[in-house]
Amino acid sequence: MNRKKYLGAPVQDFAAGTGVDADTAWAAFERRDRSFDGCFVGAVRTTGIYCKPSCPARHPKREHVSFYPDAAAARAAGFRACLRCRPDEVGRERIAVARAIELLGQADAAVSLDLLAEKVGYAPHHFHRLFKRATGITPAAYQRALRAGRATDALVKEDRVTDAIYEAGYSGPSRFYAETSARLGMTPSAWKRGGAGVVIRWVQADTSLGPLLVAATDKGLCRVSFDEGEDALYARFPAASIEPGGAALAALAQKVVSEVEQPGRHRDLPLDVQGTAFQEAVWQALRAIPVGETRTYTELATIVGNPRAVRAAGTACGANHLAVVIPCHRAQRSDGSMGGYAYGIERKLDLRKREGVD
Repeated sequence: MNRKKYLGAPVQDFAAGTGVDADTAWAAFERRDRSFDGCFVGAVRTTGIYCKPSCPARHPKREHVSFYPDAAAARAAGFRACLRCRPDEVGRERIAVARAIELLGQADAAVSLDLLAEKVGYAPHHFHRLFKRATGITPAAYQRALRAGRATDALVKEDRVTDAIYEAGYSGPSRFYAETSARLGMTPSAWKRGGAGVVIRWVQADTSLGPLLVAATDKGLCRVSFDEGEDALYARFPAASIEPGGAALAALAQKVVSEVEQPGRHRDLPLDVQGTAFQEAVWQALRAIPVGETRTYTELATIVGNPRAVRAAGTACGANHLAVVIPCHRAQRSDGSMGGYAYGIERKLDLRKREGVD
């Protein structure tokens, strides 16, 4: 049976450039994938009702479903909205989250949840839930990550740490230290000086896919990469104290190796990496992908609340410091092709095959 002949229109024509094909659309309905909400709706011809992909209602038969680009198109075809999943509200929610992200990006100081929710037209508690569902983090956590990302950039540009702190939008040094010391994994001055005062321990472990560099601070993993050694750490952290790892790191490294050989056994490894707010949201979305599944760059951009930032999602995958631990090998282009991989497409294919992905 050819599934596509039952579609109301080709998916690529109505999905606003997302490139989602018919099989992917139906698969999203089967697993009730919330990340596709707002990309299209499914209309059931036997009931006359259209739903969003994550609708919890019992699934109809595939041959009874047509897909439409949005609720308006489904209504124009004579369907009515599902009262259970309320698909008409999805577009409004995504617009509100996108507007909130824009407002936070423009703000020079912290924005309260009450004010943010008021500006986008929602009750605070409801919008808090919407924002976290769309981006994976709360509005407050998003603001902290945004300020910390600005601080990281400013620490490189400014001559004085204090100037960088104020430029990043903090009310003062104490607030900066309180919010970012754990996230940056080192003091602002140490960051400015290329990791001065920070001890990084490393080991090179053997895997079936080649030698793997595993490096960590006292807080967690800061670099996991194939075909790199001690020299790569000196290049990234020129002022840090870089030492061979001991027994504690060997145990951690073994867990990382097991993620290469038997994926999914250790999902709670400690991390000490940082990026922009958008990058960190994408990395979090990557870590949430179950073993054996993949996500497109479009899906990742949608999950973190910015469906148009497809190229940026791909760039965030490329900026990943922790191969395998943050599984960017599970990301791909919308047409199903591999996209890039810092350690070679063959390795990416091998990693996916051992997870059961063809």
